[in-house]
Amino acid sequence: MEECIFCKIAKSKISENIIYQNSNFFSIPNINPKVKGHALVISRKHFETVLDLPNLIGSDLLDCIKNTTLKLFKEDVKGFNVANNNFEIAGQVVHHVHFHILPRREDDNFNLGI
Repeated sequence: MEECIFCKIAKSKISENIIYQNSNFFSIPNINPKVKGHALVISRKHFETVLDLPNLIGSDLLDCIKNTTLKLFKEDVKGFNVANNNFEIAGQVVHHVHFHILPRREDDNFNLGI
């Protein structure tokens, strides 16, 4: 099976602008942003869904989500969403666990759909 795109980025086979990183996760800008500043938090090791993540790396996940969000917060950002899709039926396109960070602004007209 061919290595997934996120594994290639994690192994530096594909160059990407890293926003934040720790020992188990890293964040990058989304190549198809839904809102300005849309970023992805991605596990360094290949896990397909959040159900596959070991509990012991939960603090690194939260660290990466928080520090990525803090770097994305600008004056015009009023809030943010964190989203995670698991399995195709729920909208997961890349089968490597990742979390969407969506900085929210007044009148951005984005509907998360929940």
